[in-house]
Amino acid sequence: MTEKEIFINKMKTRTKAFAVDVIRFCDSLKTSKASSVITYQLVKSATSTGANYRAACKSRSKNEFFSKICIVVEEADESEYWLEVIKETSLSTQDKELERLLKEAIEINKIMSKAKSSTYYKK
Repeated sequence: MTEKEIFINKMKTRTKAFAVDVIRFCDSLKTSKASSVITYQLVKSATSTGANYRAACKSRSKNEFFSKICIVVEEADESEYWLEVIKETSLSTQDKELERLLKEAIEINKIMSKAKSSTYYKK
């Protein structure tokens, strides 16, 4: 396996683990109308991060990769946003897990932003 293949497999595993961890975390949030809406949005964005990364890895061209990786960056950033909202509204009692997930969202966002910026888009 090449270093690139190893990295790709690690990121596939990492983004899926992020989605699974977010789903489990959301089950622990305080129950309210607001938390229902936020949970829905966070689960959508967290699972979309991994799903679109996998799609990017299967892309047939650099342009297609760029398009998919842009979605990954958007979804990772949205996940970060919803985690910040949960933190600022005290919807969670699991502070350590919230901080860990927030840190992971930030790291995934940085890694994917780097991949995006290193891929040029040709029209």
